[in-house]
Amino acid sequence: MYNNPNPYSYPHYSNQPMYNNGVHSAQSHYPPNLSTSNFQNGYEMGLTDYGPRPFVININEATKQNNTFRTVIWTGSQFQITLMSIGVGGEIGIEMHPEVDQFLRVEQGQGIVQMGKNKNQLDFEKCIYDDSAIVIPAGTWHNVINTGKVPLKLYSIYAPPNHPFNTVHVTKADALAAEGHHYNGNMGSFW
Repeated sequence: MYNNPNPYSYPHYSNQPMYNNGVHSAQSHYPPNLSTSNFQNGYEMGLTDYGPRPFVININEATKQNNTFRTVIWTGSQFQITLMSIGVGGEIGIEMHPEVDQFLRVEQGQGIVQMGKNKNQLDFEKCIYDDSAIVIPAGTWHNVINTGKVPLKLYSIYAPPNHPFNTVHVTKADALAAEGHHYNGNMGSFW
């Protein structure tokens, strides 16, 4: 054991002081890179994957501020957190993760979640809206469709991780292109 005069300098401790419009506040909810001033053209320039270090964030606000189709914000050895924004009339697309359980939480908007044992028979369908929680067992085909008038904002927890560290897909087209270039348990699941 060693004497560390600054307990917050532990090599794997990543939380930075929290700020609110540039002013330090113990009540603030965001790291400096999550202020709304960092958004440019709908893309959060400073948001990065903070895993596997300790991390605290107001997930509700971060999810609502996210304008990318998919941004990974934390990847550990056992699970991963991503933020998603699905445009009006858009959808995630039919997919299945053979060995990954998934949890989704809607923070803004409304839509439909569909699930089933094969991609041609999604016989489970429920309406989703703010505060809906969705659990998708590994091996279940699923899709989320935005039926509302605003972007559908949600976050997803994958266990184990499903995307490469620090993945950012600004658009669904970016996600489709990236999925064809690496194996993450989803190969071919969009078709």
